[in-house]
Amino acid sequence: MHYTAMKSAERARDWLCDGASGVSAHYVISETGCLWQLVDEEMRAWHAGAGRWGGIVDMNSRSIGIELANDGAEPFSEPQMDALERLLSGILERWRIAPERVIGHSDMALGRKIDPGPRFDWRRLARRGLSIWPEPRQPGDFFADAARFGYAADPDLREALLQAFRDRFRPGAAGPCGPADAALMADLAARWPAADQPTS
Repeated sequence: MHYTAMKSAERARDWLCDGASGVSAHYVISETGCLWQLVDEEMRAWHAGAGRWGGIVDMNSRSIGIELANDGAEPFSEPQMDALERLLSGILERWRIAPERVIGHSDMALGRKIDPGPRFDWRRLARRGLSIWPEPRQPGDFFADAARFGYAADPDLREALLQAFRDRFRPGAAGPCGPADAALMADLAARWPAADQPTS
């Protein structure tokens, strides 16, 4: 899951179709809910870049990239979210992808990418069975649990990991890593440990 960070959905679409850009994605969804498929789902697109999730390091070969027209500062519109939900539902069914394998660019590219950002409504997707949402449980070791869930928990990435986790699961949280963070991460690690599966 990405946001485009461009002035319009059409400009993002055209850029992703331009061979000179060096990037591509399978889908772009505009603010009005207009959906463009740019690459067949069976084909590799160049949307993820360097990073990893669980045991997967070549994310472009193992994922379907969805670009949402947004600058990261604005809420994602209702028509756009509706279109995303319809699209995701089909992708998960076609490819037998579990909801926990729907991740953000920021989840797999720690410190390099921040999209789809804290304004993206992950909880809404979870309510519809298209993503996940944790509940607090007995806190454990935040970073060990993060690695079990799928994050790259290298010591030099810990600050970026905490921010990516909070942007997704605790928007607006600040300060040092604390028990509230650890309680949610413990649940993520216990219920949805990473596996070498296709990722959307």
